Amino acid sequence: MKMKKNVALILIILAFSLKGYSQIIFEKGYFINNSNQKIDCLIKNNDWKNNPETFEYKLSENSEPAIADVKSAKEFGIYSISKYIRSTVKIDKSKENLDDLSYDKEPTYVEEVLFLKVLVEGKSNLYYYVNGNLQRFYYNTDSSAIEPLVYKKYLVSENVVEENNQFKRQLWADLKCPTIGINKVENLHYKKNSILNFFMEYNKCSNSNFTRYDGKVKKDLVNLTLRAHLNNSSAYIRNTAYTRNSTADFGSKSTLGFGIEAEYIFPFNKNKWSIFVEPTYQNFKAEIITDDFFVATKKLISNINYSSIEVPLGIRHYLFLNKNSKLFINASYVFDFNLKSSIEIRRDDNTYYNSLLVNTLNNTSFGVGYKFKDKYSIETRYQTSRTLLSDYLFWDSSYTTASLIFGYSFF
Repeated sequence: MKMKKNVALILIILAFSLKGYSQIIFEKGYFINNSNQKIDCLIKNNDWKNNPETFEYKLSENSEPAIADVKSAKEFGIYSISKYIRSTVKIDKSKENLDDLSYDKEPTYVEEVLFLKVLVEGKSNLYYYVNGNLQRFYYNTDSSAIEPLVYKKYLVSENVVEENNQFKRQLWADLKCPTIGINKVENLHYKKNSILNFFMEYNKCSNSNFTRYDGKVKKDLVNLTLRAHLNNSSAYIRNTAYTRNSTADFGSKSTLGFGIEAEYIFPFNKNKWSIFVEPTYQNFKAEIITDDFFVATKKLISNINYSSIEVPLGIRHYLFLNKNSKLFINASYVFDFNLKSSIEIRRDDNTYYNSLLVNTLNNTSFGVGYKFKDKYSIETRYQTSRTLLSDYLFWDSSYTTASLIFGYSFF
């Protein structure tokens, strides 16, 4: 148990210190200040999920970071990746949850100064604003100001929802082209990919040179990894109805386990966050001989045969060191499905026998690791104590595991 506590302490220390080793990634970009001066610089690429109000930049690799905001910058961008422009626009912040819908068909606009993300830039431009569950689209042509694409969900009666799809009429009126028929406009959805593809088609039809800033396809958002576990596990049981010689401590054993991990990497914040699930087989067998707490001259022989499928469901955070290397920390809730496991206790003269059915409770785990080239990984993981005999009132039990895990990602 002392070794397990030391492992846990090491994991906690590493989890809090890893950020000191993570690399802050600044990429080549620019911003335009209020004097219309374009300043080339390095911009911290946070891969913003929500439209930012500020951004961090450095004038050179060795200079100190500075912060610009929507008041001081008219535009900023990271070359070949993203572009944001400042604009004073009307925005409708109506919520779309059923409980929050109103009977008013028309959007309720307020005027705000925002950084709009440029999705398509050409003869007609498409802009995007997102904040949490709120998403709004804006557009303009080479001869018009930026306007919202009008859309709103509203109630016509209790629990009956309609949509104000005025944005379709806007696009049909303002973005006419021979290859775009009315059916194509009518089939549009107020969704990012649907509207983005429409603007790309319009610019192609208009023979316009255009740029799609949201065109970078993120790959490897799903990883499948084979995982080999070198486990150091320990177990004990104790009959709480008796005060002495009622504990069977099976000690620590090194065992092997194997699993397959499915991981989904969230497509924002530079792919630093993911969720994972890892069905894993593990097995623990041991025998111990102790004094019989009823008959002093006899011995008790206790056997444990515990095997299960553990299913950790967790969240992971990556800390990038360089292009090929990254550290990670994760935490998970571990569901345990035991496979007809049991604990047997018998007297050495066979005059006493007791078979205890293993029924486990779920537990948690914490890990830190290193990944190389998104293929090879190594992780140290510690699991908190798991109860083995949850069905028995007078039996206390514990099973703990520390693991060294080797992984190979094949997809």
